[in-house]
Amino acid sequence: MNEPSTAAQRTVALDRSALDRPAPAGPPPAAAAVDVVRRARGGSRARVAIWLFHLALPMAGLWLLLAVPQADLHVEHHPSHFWLVFLTAALSVGLGVQVDRSARRHHDARLTLVALGFLAAALFLGLHAIATPGVLLDSSNGGFALATPVGLVLGGAFAAAATLDLDGGRGARVLRVAPGLRWALFALTAVWGVVSVAGLPPLADPTLAEGSSPLLIGLTAIAVPLYVLAAVRTLQLHRRRRSAVLLALITADALLAETAVAVALGVNWQLTWWLWHVLMVMAFGYVAYSAYIGYRKEGTSTGLFDAAGTEQTVAAVRREYGSALETLVGAVERKAAGQISDAEMAVFTAGVAGTFKLTEGQVAMLGRAADALRAEREQIGRLGVLVAVGHESRVLVGERTLLARSVRRAAGFGADVVRVGLLTDGRLDFPAELATDPGWMPGPAAVAHLERTCDGRAETTELPDGVLVCPLTVKERGAGVLLARRAGGFSERDRSLFASLATQLSMGLENARLYRQLDGLFRQYMSPDVATALIADPRQAALGGAVVEVTAVFADLRGFTTFSEQATPERIVEMLNRYFAVATSAVLAEGGTVVQFVGDAMMALFNAPARQRDHAERAARAALAIQRRIVDVRGPGEPLFRVGVNTGPALVGNIGSDELRNFNAMGDAVNVAARLETTAEPGQVLIGDSTCRQLPAGTVTEPLGELLVKGRSEPVVAHLLRALP
Repeated sequence: MNEPSTAAQRTVALDRSALDRPAPAGPPPAAAAVDVVRRARGGSRARVAIWLFHLALPMAGLWLLLAVPQADLHVEHHPSHFWLVFLTAALSVGLGVQVDRSARRHHDARLTLVALGFLAAALFLGLHAIATPGVLLDSSNGGFALATPVGLVLGGAFAAAATLDLDGGRGARVLRVAPGLRWALFALTAVWGVVSVAGLPPLADPTLAEGSSPLLIGLTAIAVPLYVLAAVRTLQLHRRRRSAVLLALITADALLAETAVAVALGVNWQLTWWLWHVLMVMAFGYVAYSAYIGYRKEGTSTGLFDAAGTEQTVAAVRREYGSALETLVGAVERKAAGQISDAEMAVFTAGVAGTFKLTEGQVAMLGRAADALRAEREQIGRLGVLVAVGHESRVLVGERTLLARSVRRAAGFGADVVRVGLLTDGRLDFPAELATDPGWMPGPAAVAHLERTCDGRAETTELPDGVLVCPLTVKERGAGVLLARRAGGFSERDRSLFASLATQLSMGLENARLYRQLDGLFRQYMSPDVATALIADPRQAALGGAVVEVTAVFADLRGFTTFSEQATPERIVEMLNRYFAVATSAVLAEGGTVVQFVGDAMMALFNAPARQRDHAERAARAALAIQRRIVDVRGPGEPLFRVGVNTGPALVGNIGSDELRNFNAMGDAVNVAARLETTAEPGQVLIGDSTCRQLPAGTVTEPLGELLVKGRSEPVVAHLLRALP
């Protein structure tokens, strides 16, 4: 099993002493990172070069011995040869058995073919050992020397076939024919052994496998490409999934290809002949050594060759260990929550080991990975809280609401209590809704100390009683504190986390207060409905609009010009503000929108931007209220309002330019309302016929018939509005 992900073991920690130390001399971090990558690549290339150099050494030695025949010494010792070959064959059998165990456990076609390759090489090496002259046979024969190249061809064929894409249907077919291949291999080995030992033709002829014979050259021409193909394809697999076992198989394929060359060119009982024996020992020995290292690391032989399996097998193994890891993570979380005891955890762990066939070392490793993964997930969850708080800060809500939501989210940060205090006129207030546990409060002395130190320059600190203090600032001025208490104190990572939370809350506070200021400014310069609509959706400020049925209300002061000639500017402004305050209040009370003030005139709309089914009635009530209330605030000699109301379609939207625009309505219905207002007498409310038809039963009106109004060729049917029910 691979080591647990280093990402799952990373933690966030701040070393204050490191922050105070000067930066080390040398290249900047980015340059240093590039330098590290270059060194890593250089080291990798160097290792590949060293590996290739060692693989080339045997071929260089073979060439040297062939080039200098007198150096190719004669070394003939039959017992040594027998035991060397026999033990190598036994080693290959052991590897084949171990790989076959993995193949059977996972029903893996690739591992099945790899196991058959080891088995074929082992069986024919065994035949080569049995036919050693002077051990079981009196003299040499063709079967003695020919067994090894035949075994290499068979092993190479299985090795090359194992590197094909064996997922899906092709792998299933391989698994179906694998038993037949295995028995065919046993049968061929048995027949070869009987013929070789009995000295029967054609294996009785010792010249069949003499050095550089056509038959040996032909077998070598078949074996070498097979092993080269197997090595190249396995290397491609290794690049996708790094594994020591795959690297061992690549090395073994390369050495066996060299073995085939040495078999074809070597001379019996000369150094060139012994060379291929050594190469075969190295090939199988390297794979065995890699498996041994894996066994020492894992504590079991189970799964040593899983990495060489098909994609389906590798995915299944990952799911298996992932399931075990998730199961352990769940147990660790339950144990941390106090739901299970140490003894129950031990029983649970033993159950996981039995279910997933894990060794004690693997379980321990999974346990460490589970702890790290649980901590990582907690950290990710806390970072998610910070992101959520950041989103909250962008929503138009009051600061108390924002802080209350954020404090509730911060309950998952692992602190016993989280509480926020707000600074007002130098005094800290700790509202109950801004605490995960309203029953906990810092002592009076602590509060007094916080009030003295709560400014924009304060830093996150931890008090001796395990209380973490994080300042809240708005525009570099102290705005409050975020307090967190934990019995065991806080780690550097936790401090950083709460400091980040305090920063998010500070930004949220600043946004909330800015929104409040902007909202107040908007509502002083435009209708509250328009201001609310723009703040909720700024896209509504775009130029353009839509045709909507509206009821327009126009009001102005008859005789204002004469009054202005006699009054001082201060009195004029005071009077207009007094009048417009009454008129605005009347319009807003009925849900209307005051669009603009022009001199002594006011324009209001109903059914825009907010939709109102009874907009005509609302406008009529507002108009009557204006006339009724203005009497209460009118001074001696001051003019009276005259009001016009009309209903109809109009283009409603933002009109102006990119630099300056105004919410307004345009259309004949609006123009008629303006003309009715100029026709009315002081204190009167004139309404159009379209408005009159939408008023409820019981409305008191006086028909005025058709009126000719300025700027319009067609007459307008008008009514004098007296009262509404």
